[in-house]
Amino acid sequence: MTIRCEIVSQDRTVFTGDVDIVVLPGAAGEMGILPKHSPVLTALKFGIIKVRKDGKEEVFTVAGGVAEVQPDIVTVLADAAENVKEIDIARADAARVRAEEALAKGLPADNDAYLAMEAALRKSNLRLEAVRRYGKTPRSPYSEQ
Repeated sequence: MTIRCEIVSQDRTVFTGDVDIVVLPGAAGEMGILPKHSPVLTALKFGIIKVRKDGKEEVFTVAGGVAEVQPDIVTVLADAAENVKEIDIARADAARVRAEEALAKGLPADNDAYLAMEAALRKSNLRLEAVRRYGKTPRSPYSEQ
């Protein structure tokens, strides 16, 4: 028995497929979602989404958003999401350096600018940590992209 999983970011569908389990970084902690799960709506933290099917795991970074769980489908509406295999390490590292340099200059007069810099640093650190931890592997066959 499987559960449908759809991960959608603001600009594209990141993943669609039938999987055995979805692991989400929910607001209250990590959540494992199996087929026939009770309905749930949760905010998502910056973190890792894992989907598994037939012992194969695919890993995605997510930078906030919401997840709706129904007994037969998990829908993730992410502020930003990407497959770990698609992360450009040089670009993520450059973004981290830019954010650190901007924050090192001191607090900007505009609070929104500070929050944007802080979010950029968190996102680039998440992306780099995901690549370090999970590495880049060939695309799994059950992803329907």
